[in-house]
Amino acid sequence: MNIIFLTHPKFSNIRSIALYTQMIANGMEERKHSVQVYSPTAYLSVISNNPKIKKWLGYVDQYLIFRILFEQKIKKFPKDSLYVICDQALGIWATLISKKPHVIHCHDFLAQRSALGKISENKVGSSGKLYQKLIRKGYSKANNFISISKKTRADLHEFLPKEPIFSEVVYNGLNQNFEPGNVMGVREYLEDLLKINLMQGFVLHVGGNQFYKNRTGVLQIYIAWREMQEKELPLIMIGSEPTDTLKFTAHKSRFSKDIHFISEVSNKILKKFYQGASLLLFPSLEEGFGWPIAEAMASGCPVITTNKEPMSEVGGTSCYYLSRQPINDTTKKMMWYKEGAKILDEVLSLTVEARENLIVSGLENSRRFNSEKALDKIEECYKEVLKKYTAGV
Repeated sequence: MNIIFLTHPKFSNIRSIALYTQMIANGMEERKHSVQVYSPTAYLSVISNNPKIKKWLGYVDQYLIFRILFEQKIKKFPKDSLYVICDQALGIWATLISKKPHVIHCHDFLAQRSALGKISENKVGSSGKLYQKLIRKGYSKANNFISISKKTRADLHEFLPKEPIFSEVVYNGLNQNFEPGNVMGVREYLEDLLKINLMQGFVLHVGGNQFYKNRTGVLQIYIAWREMQEKELPLIMIGSEPTDTLKFTAHKSRFSKDIHFISEVSNKILKKFYQGASLLLFPSLEEGFGWPIAEAMASGCPVITTNKEPMSEVGGTSCYYLSRQPINDTTKKMMWYKEGAKILDEVLSLTVEARENLIVSGLENSRRFNSEKALDKIEECYKEVLKKYTAGV
């Protein structure tokens, strides 16, 4: 196959999609297919340092200049080329390739749902609503899709005006080698690195400041747990530099000395955090997939996450679950923090045998998320779509 990938520009700094594009492009090359990757160049967005102006000039680079240039390139590609848009958020480009063999990869529809008022915690302004409408109008012209979860596919079908010709689910494959390690050895290594007492274990969260990651909820559950018992395990929160709200919540807690925010962590060190953690606390409001759930299970780390798809889809029967955090109700939120604290204490109090059974179950479940299997399935999907077009469909 001759595969043409279209992905986000480097100046967008969307690392997850960059890694995803790299994984499938490399995977298709390894499977002896011809691969070309195209993305917009920063022609205008480098002119200004003003964030707002830079943002709008970036849209011109992406949706006007790139479109004009790529329309010229399309004329030179073989007619049997397969065009792959690596993220449905680039749906505006779908009109470029909708009448040619094509596939759009779908990750999550959180921005789309937020723009339609379906996620109360994430308000969207008028320009954001218009932008999401244009994206939806674009990908609605396409016919072939690959979604990373059943939840993502369900959202896709809800937004499409008609049933797609081709729509498959291919679970993300772990793009690194996550595996269990020597727990005490890892804790000793991390303790020496961070100068924090970690030998008795620690509660871990991995995620950025996006609203749906619910880092405030993680903090509040941890604080509620500390107040209900005498264990003193620290909380390690790995991700973006914390917001002022997060810093304030941590600082005002009487357990502040045990709350640690860690940014700029290498993949090597991240793996060790998973290996040494007592558990991963991951009560997201929403997700497209939930990478840390799979990464933790593959590392032998028990997981507590939200009893909502796709988190429950990824975790299966190998995680502990709590309900989704309530919306705009302080009393109900306080009850939810306590509910999370009780589940946290339950997992931390498991017998050695019960904990080992949970870990083994997680390891088995994590094998579903194998990169090579995912790439094989994606290749099959590409071939099937291309076959429909070459057969005259």
